[in-house]
Amino acid sequence: AESVAAAATDLPSLKAAIESFDGCDLKKLCNKTVVYAGTIGAPVMVLGEGPGGNEDQIGLPFVGKAGQLLDKMLTAIGLDRKANTFISNVNYWRPPGNRNPDKDELAVCRPFVNRMVALAQPKVIIAAGGVAAKSLLDTTTGIMRLRGSERPFTTPAGTEVPMFPMFHPAYLLRRSQDKSRAWRDLLLVQERLREMGVEV
Repeated sequence: AESVAAAATDLPSLKAAIESFDGCDLKKLCNKTVVYAGTIGAPVMVLGEGPGGNEDQIGLPFVGKAGQLLDKMLTAIGLDRKANTFISNVNYWRPPGNRNPDKDELAVCRPFVNRMVALAQPKVIIAAGGVAAKSLLDTTTGIMRLRGSERPFTTPAGTEVPMFPMFHPAYLLRRSQDKSRAWRDLLLVQERLREMGVEV
């Protein structure tokens, strides 16, 4: 995965490399490889945990109910996947029964995730949910403690990007009482972008 990812010179070639990659057993169990959606060159990158049922059928990330909520959350701070947001996951194939991807599955995908960040050069990363946040930060700390503050994310190539862990939209659909916390996290992203002089 590392050599295949390193050979990609832009996001479309990385997407093709991921789609043709056969090193993850999950690929045999799902319908489609789900790589990315949104705007190439966008200042904001959202990384979720992986495809669900809707995403596996359509081949795009965050297209089900959780994706619709994500779009509303982004819109609230001036973000839109059609204009200034790039969306992907830390795993590209739906695990059976929508279970969380395991450590080995995440590890296989990680070189592609790192290369995607290096090629996309986002100003800010939003890590949506505990699986994505813990994987990206290589920590066992839960999302409740990770969210609410900026965390540095650095790829092996030395690309460093401020990252904001927050609740996954699917979690917020189940626990609407935590939407106020998610709103505060979104405002942190908005404030950081303004500090950088990024117009959204």
